[in-house]
Formats: sequence, structure tokens, C-alpha cells
Amino acid sequence: MDMQEKTMVADTLTGINGELLRYAEMIPQTENQELKSVLKQFRTTCEQSQEELYKIAREKSYYVPAQKATQEEISHVKGLFTSGTL
Repeated sequence: MDMQEKTMVADTLTGINGELLRYAEMIPQTENQELKSVLKQFRTTCEQSQEELYKIAREKSYYVPAQKATQEEISHVKGLFTSGTL
């Protein structure tokens, strides 16, 4: 079965996003500062890869982001956080 480029890009982005979640979980849980530093470096490299692949996906129209939030929507969400509703 031949995987198409769009599918490969989507699968890779999904994998990278999963790695980023794991780094986000591991970094605050370790007390070893050297390990924490290495994990942060890995996370940074992973974020850079994700961003590069995201740009490629946008350029090829493999990924179309959601419409930008309106100022009203932004204000509403900010209000939820500042009022302690969440």
C-alpha cells in the first residue's frame, strides 16, 4: 500500500504532537536538573520540527487552520480565566 504525502505529513505531525505532550509531562516530574535540561533540549528540537512540518503542510494546503478568533471571543475566554470561572 502506497502512503500519500498528505497522509505521511499528517501522521508525522500527530506523532510529533504526541512527543511534545510526553515532554510536557516528563519535564516537571523530574528532579534531576541534568535530565530536565536534556528533555527541554529535546522538546525544543521537537517543537522546531513540528513548526517546519506545519509550514510545509500549510504551503501544500494539507492543513488549513481554523478561522481566527474574534476579539469578542478572545475577551470572553480571558474573562473566564480572570473571573475564576474555570
